[in-house]
Amino acid sequence: MAELLRDGDELVLRLTTLEKMEGVHGDIRVPLSAVQSISVVEDVIHAVHGLKMPGSRIPGIFAMGTFITGNSTTFAIVHHQNKRGVRVLLQGGKYDALIIGAEDPEKLVASLGV
Repeated sequence: MAELLRDGDELVLRLTTLEKMEGVHGDIRVPLSAVQSISVVEDVIHAVHGLKMPGSRIPGIFAMGTFITGNSTTFAIVHHQNKRGVRVLLQGGKYDALIIGAEDPEKLVASLGV
């Protein structure tokens, strides 16, 4: 399972080897200064929208990779067992948002201290 953590002045999305292959991407590091907000998402799989470029997706089941809409780019890691998760809104970088499935999203948000 992907791990979202704080490392000094960065937010790090650490991916497993399988997630790196499915999402066609390595770990993601963003400066804390780029984080606009972090919120809990109740229906995390349906929070992922856009054209998958690149990545893996079965709608309603899982979504891993980069998703592009007309005005935003999101990186998502959501497994079928994740009903809930977190959305990290970003500014000034490659991604406008990160969406990550999480077993206990409230605990995850609190642990980040952002």
